[in-house]
Amino acid sequence: MKTLPRIVVLGTGGTIASTASDATTLSDYAVTQSVSALLGEDSGIERLMRVEYRQPLNVDSREITNSMLLALAAEVEAQLADPDIDGAVITHGTDTLEETAYFLSLTLQSSKPVVIVGAMRPSSAISADGRLNLYNALVLAASPKARGLGVLVTLNDQFFAARFVSKFHTTRVDAFGAPDQGSLGSVRDGQVHLYQVPVGLHPDAPTFSLAGLARLPDVDIVYDHQSAGLHHYRASIDAQVAGIVVAACGNGSLSPNAQAGLAQAVKAGIACVRSSRVPTGAITHSRFDEAGGLVAAGAHNPQKARILLMLALTVTRERDALQRYFDGC
Repeated sequence: MKTLPRIVVLGTGGTIASTASDATTLSDYAVTQSVSALLGEDSGIERLMRVEYRQPLNVDSREITNSMLLALAAEVEAQLADPDIDGAVITHGTDTLEETAYFLSLTLQSSKPVVIVGAMRPSSAISADGRLNLYNALVLAASPKARGLGVLVTLNDQFFAARFVSKFHTTRVDAFGAPDQGSLGSVRDGQVHLYQVPVGLHPDAPTFSLAGLARLPDVDIVYDHQSAGLHHYRASIDAQVAGIVVAACGNGSLSPNAQAGLAQAVKAGIACVRSSRVPTGAITHSRFDEAGGLVAAGAHNPQKARILLMLALTVTRERDALQRYFDGC
C-alpha cells in the first residue's frame, strides 16, 4: 500500500485566520483562529495526505519583523529536514506575503515543495476564500510536480513563483499576480496543472545561509515623488541603516533631492538600490550607477529589493558584488 504524503502546515496568522463581526464584513477583522482549525473537519484531505500543524506565529502580516522571518525560516528548514516530511504549507497574511515568500525562496536549502497561502476574505465572510485556498495549497505541496520549483504562492486557484508574484489589488480574491511572467499553473478540482517552470530563475542563483545569523541588517525604503525632500535620507543616515532602497519614478529615475540624498547615503557607507514605484517592468542599468555607487534593482519591486539587499549585505557591502546579486536572483 502506498504511503500517503506527509505535509506540515505552519500558521502565521493573517486574514485566512481571521473573523469579523458578521458575514458581510470584509474589513476590520481580527486574527482569531489557530492554523489547525482553518481547513475544517469535512474537507476529506485525510484521504489524500497526512497533515500536521504547527503555529510559529499568529499575527497580521503587517506585524511581521525581521526576527520573525529568521525564526520562521529556521522552523521551516527544520521541518523539511525530517525525511518523513514531503512538503510544507505556510498560511500567511496577504499584506506582506510576497516579502516572506521571497525571503524563504532565498534562504531555504531544501528542494521539497514549500507553498505559501493566504486569503483575501476572513473565514466568517459569506464568500470566504481561505478554506479552498488552503486545500489547494495542500494539494500543491503534496504533488511531485511542485518539487524543485522553489517557494510557491497560491491563491484563487493559481500558483506563482515567489520571485515574481506580487499583490496588485487591495481587496479582490484575484489580488495576486505576476503580469510579466504569468502564473506557473493552477489547481482545479484537486488536480495540479503545471504550465511552465520558473526558468527566469538562474540555476546558479545563490541562496543565503542563515546559520549563526542573529539579526538582519536594517534597510529602509524611501518613496520618491515630485518635490521630494532630503529629510527621509538624512533620517536613514542618522539611524545608521545598512541600506536604502528608493522606490524611484519610472525606470528608476530619481528626483533631484533623491539624487542628492542617495549621494550622501553612499558617502556615509550605506548601500543604495534604485527600484521603482511602477508595479511592472525592470529597472535597467544606468551608466551613472557605478560612478554613483548605486545598484539597479532589475525586476525587484521595492519590497523585494529590500529583502534581497538585507540578505546580500550579510555577505558583502561591495557595490559590484551587490549588483551581481540583483542581476542573478
